Amino acid sequence: MEILIATDASWVVDDITAALGADGVNFTVCSEGRVVADEVEKNTPDLAILDMQIGSMGGMAVTMSLRLDESSGLLPHVSVLMLLDRRADLHLARRSGAEGWLIKPLDSLRLKRAVTAINGGGAYTEGLPAPEPVAADDVDVDQDVAESPEEEAVNAG
Repeated sequence: MEILIATDASWVVDDITAALGADGVNFTVCSEGRVVADEVEKNTPDLAILDMQIGSMGGMAVTMSLRLDESSGLLPHVSVLMLLDRRADLHLARRSGAEGWLIKPLDSLRLKRAVTAINGGGAYTEGLPAPEPVAADDVDVDQDVAESPEEEAVNAG
């Protein structure tokens, strides 16, 4: 697995490599957000882990740039895990196009869970309430369903 880490904080690199380092896992580290697209073009990673603050171009801008380059055919799709500084950054992460995000401080268990979920084709969205399941007995099966526009008008009034 190829993982690109974009951060200018050495402790973030240390935490990620300690948690995810194993045989067959290779890391590329970018300390500047502006070079992430170049790195993706050179060697497309399986996952990009982007810090919210990366020098002069943060994780939000990098993710959106990757998505724009992907939509125009310039770059392949790269799954993104964003590292948020605070819970208030959730609205940015939701709009960025990232497959997942974690709120700092980091820990090995959450990093591994997020990477496993994203690499499995899913998402990992920390800090949002889980949707409540709808129980079968909560659904009104006796609803009037119109089969034609005339029936709809009758059911409406």
